[in-house]
Amino acid sequence: MPESAPWEYTLCIPNDVRAVTVSRRTLRLILTVHGLIRLVDTAELLAAELVSNAVRHTEGPAALRVCWAAGVLRIGAWDADPEPPGPPRTPGPPAEPEGGRGLALVRACADLWGWQPLGQEGGPGKYVWCELAAA
Repeated sequence: MPESAPWEYTLCIPNDVRAVTVSRRTLRLILTVHGLIRLVDTAELLAAELVSNAVRHTEGPAALRVCWAAGVLRIGAWDADPEPPGPPRTPGPPAEPEGGRGLALVRACADLWGWQPLGQEGGPGKYVWCELAAA
């Protein structure tokens, strides 16, 4: 399949911290079979942060969505909580030893990121996404 052909995958995940590892490994496989190995390390980091936030800060199911179109990889995580994600923290000591840096990493490593509520589309929750350009 040519690298330029668009594609999309969605992985439904339970609210379980092990979903982060499953998501990373699944993403690595997807990018490898599509010839995008050069994006794997950064994409894995971004997906892990998005999925980690989805399972750590909500109580319901979640999903990882990975899309490729026009030379851009979009990675997103859906969760059932409609509240917006907290703002990315500035560099420095985190408020909690194990938390608070996820969206700051996403902001630093992605070319673009954002979020959107899903209520207007008939489903509860939000979708937090980021993009990596192949070039």
